[in-house]
Amino acid sequence: MESLQSDDPRELGSYRLLRRLGAGGMGRVYLARSPGGRTVAVKVVRPDLAADGDFRARFRHEVEIARAVSGRFTAPVVDADPDAPLPWLATSYVLGPDLTDVVAAHGALPERTVRALAAGLAAALQEIHAAGLIHRDLKPSNVLLAADGPRLIDFGIARAVDGSRMTQTGVVVGSPGYMSPEQAMGKDVGTAGDVFSLGSVLAFAATGRGAFGDGTASHASLLYQVVHGEADLTDVPSSLLGLVRACLLKDPAQRPAPGQILTALAGQGIDAALHDWLPSAVASTIATHAAGILDLEAPDAPANVPSAQAASAFGPAPTMPTGTPPAGTSSAGYGTPPGGTPAPSPGYGTPLPGTVQVGAGGAPAPDRSRRRALGLAFGAAAAVAVAGVGGGWLLASGDGASDDAADAPGKGGSAEPVDEDFTTPPAGVAPQPLWHKSAKEDSTSPRVPLLTRDGLLLVSGDPLVAYDVRTGKARWTKAGICRPGAQLLFHGGKVFLADGDYEGALVAYDVKTGEEAWRSRLGKQLSVEDTIAIDGKNVYVTATDYGQSKSATKYRTAVAAVSHTTGKAAWVQHRDWGTKDYDVQGTASGKYLVYADSNLNLTVRDTATGGQVWTRKIGDEWSWQPTVADGLVFLPGDELKAVDVEKGRTAWTLDPAGRRGFDNPTVFDGVLYVSDHDDGVWAVDVKTGKRTWLCDELDIEGPESFLRAGSTLYGATGSLDGGIVALETKTGKLRWTYTDSKAVGEPWQVALAGNRLLATHGHEIYALPAV
Repeated sequence: MESLQSDDPRELGSYRLLRRLGAGGMGRVYLARSPGGRTVAVKVVRPDLAADGDFRARFRHEVEIARAVSGRFTAPVVDADPDAPLPWLATSYVLGPDLTDVVAAHGALPERTVRALAAGLAAALQEIHAAGLIHRDLKPSNVLLAADGPRLIDFGIARAVDGSRMTQTGVVVGSPGYMSPEQAMGKDVGTAGDVFSLGSVLAFAATGRGAFGDGTASHASLLYQVVHGEADLTDVPSSLLGLVRACLLKDPAQRPAPGQILTALAGQGIDAALHDWLPSAVASTIATHAAGILDLEAPDAPANVPSAQAASAFGPAPTMPTGTPPAGTSSAGYGTPPGGTPAPSPGYGTPLPGTVQVGAGGAPAPDRSRRRALGLAFGAAAAVAVAGVGGGWLLASGDGASDDAADAPGKGGSAEPVDEDFTTPPAGVAPQPLWHKSAKEDSTSPRVPLLTRDGLLLVSGDPLVAYDVRTGKARWTKAGICRPGAQLLFHGGKVFLADGDYEGALVAYDVKTGEEAWRSRLGKQLSVEDTIAIDGKNVYVTATDYGQSKSATKYRTAVAAVSHTTGKAAWVQHRDWGTKDYDVQGTASGKYLVYADSNLNLTVRDTATGGQVWTRKIGDEWSWQPTVADGLVFLPGDELKAVDVEKGRTAWTLDPAGRRGFDNPTVFDGVLYVSDHDDGVWAVDVKTGKRTWLCDELDIEGPESFLRAGSTLYGATGSLDGGIVALETKTGKLRWTYTDSKAVGEPWQVALAGNRLLATHGHEIYALPAV
């Protein structure tokens, strides 16, 4: 931004010019203010071009194009005079720098900011396309970042979708590195071409570099890479990688539509997606410069040069390099955004109209101070940024083991269905949280599967909290009843826990209220230590028998079955000396209770009597809950073994085919799903042990647990590089990946409630559409 020079006009129409913003091949761009106090950017045409009839027709066309687009995420035209001696165009001046300047100053943007940027630009494209136009020059310098969202500017080479255009077929117009392959080859460009450019812009914002090369590459090299090469998406966050890849598909027909992108990224509405969307450093810069802009006053006109003469006197502006926009339309700009009240944005389950009406332009009233307009535009975000407070861009935002374990936590059984209809996002685009809660750190047991029942989500921890699956609000909270790492076993409206007082009792709690239903003891000398598993009759627990000891600290352990109807013990069976009371992970399936322990034993007992059926040594890993299905129990390790649950004999063994072994599997309807140690996911026929498919395209760790809903398999991953993945059950094709980019260091858990996924990442709790 520069001061006005002697050859610059002082007025254009009713606008007083304040500063020179820049110049380009078309002319100069000025910062100006209306009589009512509105700050605008005025583009004025060079005298030699104004004398060219063809150019004046093109400029008139640009004005018509720009007037056709008005919305919250574009800079609307507020005035124009294409027939003036020097034609000019005034647009609303945006409170913010362009994306190129922001990335140059601050580096790659956080995932949260890129996600909000994508939603805003998708809304802008929807507005443009609904007007029958294609932008054709979406690039970082044409994206301005304001406190209340991004703005897409400069429709200089836009053309009508109906085929009327100012350019010739075969002539390549646009910006190398950001234009679509079809545009680079001089072919007809549709609305999908803008989506490709959007993908390139998002990759730049997320990584700080161009997806097809940097500014040192030649135009020819960039065009070749766009048409024939693969985009470099290294460092794009995994939760956004699928979206960016989908936008950058070479085939225009395969790219998602802007409406699909908007729906996927702004499930709770565009305002929620843009809440505190900018990093505090960027927000502070915008607020500081905006205050300075709003205080600018028009300079006095040079004594010897009348305004009209100055307007006609300025000579040809310096020619800018090809592909570089006029500085005034792409350099940092700070001014009053268009007014108007945003209308609700469509979310999941809301049919998309032809156009998203997310805002409307309008000049502020003359009696409203510019400072007050600034405060209203920025709200709390600007106040925080100016005050220097960081953290202005906070995210606003099971294991199917047994044939009859539908009542166990995280087993793929559904809570009471929620009557909702969510829109399936395009391939590669993850759904966004319907709600998000943060529990107190270290208050949850992150390795315990979740429980969803009766419209509630229970997360193991102290306190034990039941969240409403619709709203995320706590319906009840009970402190001191849930031991660390306690499983949430459910049947008949009750949750069963070893007592939190460590007095050796099994306690049943009403799942709807959290109130105690009954409390049971095994006997004077027998103390309940932990729950193992549950089936249609009993809760299975481990116990310590203080009546049998070898020393003051060595007592015999036992396994017991307690009726969850009466609370009375059905049977008690002692274990071998040397076994511990806290190390058992088990599953109840039909006639058998199967559990592993830290002595590296796998034991099968009769659920009716507790009698031991067989036991055998397992590998060097015991901390897993045995998966039992179709009469088989499955042993993870270097190979995956299926063992006959009745006889203990190996039925089949699956070789990892050069990969590094298997995690614990999950079985649904005769198909076993398991991750290997190289982050691949396998589908295996339970009866034969033959692989059906292998998914080796995950961007995060292989899932540790799975759920299936309809034709989608959901996986929850570990703690190092985790998230939730959705795969097609028939093919294993990756549909989407969701991560929250939080350095929690704990595994993910996921459960199903109607058509909602309830997920935890350590103490972070989310509800997502099960799409």
